[in-house]
Amino acid sequence: MSAHDEQDHDHGHHEDGSPLNYADDSRHDFSETDHYPLLVEAVRQLLIEKEIIKARDVQERLDFMDSRGVEHGARIVVKAWTDPDYKARLMADGTAAVKELGIPMADLELLVVENTAEIHNLIVCTLCSCYPRSILGLPPDWYKSKTYRSRAVNEPRSVMREFGTIIADNVTVRVHDSNADMRYLVLPERPAGTEDWSEEQLTELITRDCLVGITVPTIP
Repeated sequence: MSAHDEQDHDHGHHEDGSPLNYADDSRHDFSETDHYPLLVEAVRQLLIEKEIIKARDVQERLDFMDSRGVEHGARIVVKAWTDPDYKARLMADGTAAVKELGIPMADLELLVVENTAEIHNLIVCTLCSCYPRSILGLPPDWYKSKTYRSRAVNEPRSVMREFGTIIADNVTVRVHDSNADMRYLVLPERPAGTEDWSEEQLTELITRDCLVGITVPTIP
């Protein structure tokens, strides 16, 4: 695991000079990975034939992942925002704290990093697309792209700016690199003026992108 302080040179444009639109995944080059789905399917079929795994087990795992979504991450954040004791446990041992809410991390370690007035955290996986799927569901295409994986480390402010997130110059940006054994989750800073809000109202502020740090919660 690693965290990189920002080295942002403000190269927020694609090679053709235009801003890169992460929402348009056709701009990303995935051609060299086109064969991976075929390899995955071949390995799956071989494991089933050798009776190492069962087809039912694969489908159950897929169904479990499909059932995951940002609502699980939102529960964690709202609990931390409204329960100081839980927040302390979450920051000390994220894996154990989310298990309290019935959210298993399997064999993975979860590290929670907190956004404050002085520090903003951004999550990336530079090698592949390691992502807290049991908490947030499947990762978006932009998170998996080569463009994001390389630029998030070298120019995080420019990348966040393309998502509409402007981080003040006096705030340090830290980029955290996930790996095969460990996942990160951003605990966003609670917006001012929400002190009397209900848990339901707070939940509506939290998006998937907030929990990887590419955006921040905003009051409509």
